[in-house]
Amino acid sequence: MLPKGSAKKVTIYLNQDTRAHVEPLWSVVLNFLHSRHVAGATLIWADMGFGSHEQIHDARSEYAGEHRPVRIEFIETPQRVEELMPTLYDMVTDGLISVQDITIVKSTSKERKREETRPQRKTTSGPAKLVQIYIGESDKWKGEPLHEAIVKRLRMLEFSGATVHRGILGYGAKGHTHKAGLFRLSHDLPIMISIVEIPERVEELIGIVSEMMQEGLIVTSDVQLQRIVNEVPEEPPPQEQPKQ
Repeated sequence: MLPKGSAKKVTIYLNQDTRAHVEPLWSVVLNFLHSRHVAGATLIWADMGFGSHEQIHDARSEYAGEHRPVRIEFIETPQRVEELMPTLYDMVTDGLISVQDITIVKSTSKERKREETRPQRKTTSGPAKLVQIYIGESDKWKGEPLHEAIVKRLRMLEFSGATVHRGILGYGAKGHTHKAGLFRLSHDLPIMISIVEIPERVEELIGIVSEMMQEGLIVTSDVQLQRIVNEVPEEPPPQEQPKQ
C-alpha cells in the first residue's frame, strides 16, 4: 500500500497492435510491472484517437480498430519510478511515456486477515488536550451541516478522533433557549463536538475549525490520555523466490 504524500503517476501510451517480439507490448509492460511488485497498474482501452502518425484509430473500424490506442497507468513512489523508468524506456519503442507529480491523499487496502492472527493490546498514555466545540444544529458550512463538515475535515487531516453530542436543552450567548420537544420541533438544538488530541496539533485544529464557524464557542482543557487499542499485526510481505 502506498504511503500518503508525494508520488509519481506514470502513463504509457501505446497502440493495441504494437508488439515486443511475439507478444503485444501492452501485455509485456503489464507483466513487467507485476513482476516488479508495483502497487497497481491499469490498462485502459480507448474508443478512438490519433498520435504522432496522424492516423485516426477507430475501434468501430474493421481495419483501424486493430491499431486503436491503449493506455497503461500506475502510481508509485518517486524512488520506485526512478528504478523502473530505464527498463520502461527501452521497452517502449513506439509510444509515449509521461510522468506526473501527484499527492496521495488517502490510501487504504482491505485484506483478509488470517483467523489465527490474534490482536495485540497496545496502550499509550501521556498529556493531551480536550477540545470542545459548541455550535448549533442549524449551522451550515457550504450547504452541509457544520458539525458533519467539521468531523469530515478532521478525519481527512487524520486528527485522533471526534465525537458529536446533540443536546436536548440549552442556550448560548444570545440568550435563546433551544429545546427538543415531544416531536423534536426545534431545528437548532445545541451541538458539542469533543476531540482529544496531542498538544502539538491543537493550535492547528482550532485554526481549521475557526475558519468554518460563523459563531460558537471553542474551549480547551488539559487532560491525561490513556488510549487502549487492539491491533492485528501485519503479515510479512511475500519473499521473492530466488531466480534459477
